[in-house]
Amino acid sequence: MSAEDILSQPQPPPDERVSYGSDPNQFIEVRLPRTKPPHPVLLNIHGGYWRAKYNLEHAGHLCEALRTTGIATFNTEYRRVGNPGGGWPGTFEDVRSAYRFLQQEHSRFHLDLTRLVVMGHSAGGQLALCLAAHESSVQNVISLAGVVDLKQAFNRHLSNDAVAEFLGGNPSAVPDHYREADPMELSIPHAHQWLIVGSEDDTVPPEFSRAYVAEKKKVGESVELIEIPHADHFALIDPASDAFGKVRKATLGVLAELGGISSH
Repeated sequence: MSAEDILSQPQPPPDERVSYGSDPNQFIEVRLPRTKPPHPVLLNIHGGYWRAKYNLEHAGHLCEALRTTGIATFNTEYRRVGNPGGGWPGTFEDVRSAYRFLQQEHSRFHLDLTRLVVMGHSAGGQLALCLAAHESSVQNVISLAGVVDLKQAFNRHLSNDAVAEFLGGNPSAVPDHYREADPMELSIPHAHQWLIVGSEDDTVPPEFSRAYVAEKKKVGESVELIEIPHADHFALIDPASDAFGKVRKATLGVLAELGGISSH
C-alpha cells in the first residue's frame, strides 16, 4: 500500500454530522470518545490544496484513531475552490464559523474547551494557523505538513498554482489576501504552535516548516518543529504508518500539558 491510499480508503463512520451553516459544505463530523466527560477536543481541518476535489473523508481515519485515545474529534468540512463561495475569504470564514460553533455548542458534546487543539494537514495547516492568528482564544495549534508560507508556495507553483487559485491572484494583484492569509506574515504571539513534517515530503517541502519555525522564533513566538525521518506527506495522517505514532504522541503530549489526559 502506498501512503496516498489513505485518500481512497473508506473512513470509519462518525457518530454524528452537524451543520454549522446553511451551505451543504458547512458541516462537521463528530466522533466522541467512550471515556467520562468532559472531553479534550480536537478541531481538525483537512487538506487538499483548498480544492473541491478533496473532501474531509480521508481525514476521518486520523480523527477515529485519535478518538480512541480519549479525544473528542471534530472533522471540519468547508467550502473550497470550485464550490460556490469557496476560496479566500469564504474558505477561512467557514473554518472560523466551525470553531465558533464548537465554542457555542460545547456543552452539547460535553467538551472541555480548556483542552482544545486545532490541527490541520497540508492546506489545513495554513487554515489552522490562520485561525489562531485571527481568534485569540485558540491557544494550541498543530500543523501537519502545512502550507505555511503562501508566497513561497506561489513562487514554486505548488500543485499547479493552487495558492493563486485560493487567494484569487498573485501577491502583487491581491496583497491584502496574502497579508491576511499567510501564516508566515501573521502574528500569532498567544498560541503554542507545533509544526510536524516528514523529511521525505514531496508535496509540501519540509523546508517550509523549518523556515517558518526559525522566523517565528526570532520574533518570540512559541513554536516547535518535529521532523519525522523517512516520512512523506500522507504518512502523517495515516494511522497505519510509523509516522502517525509520533503525531499521536505529540497530540497527546500537548493535551497532557493542558491537564487531564495521558501522553502514553
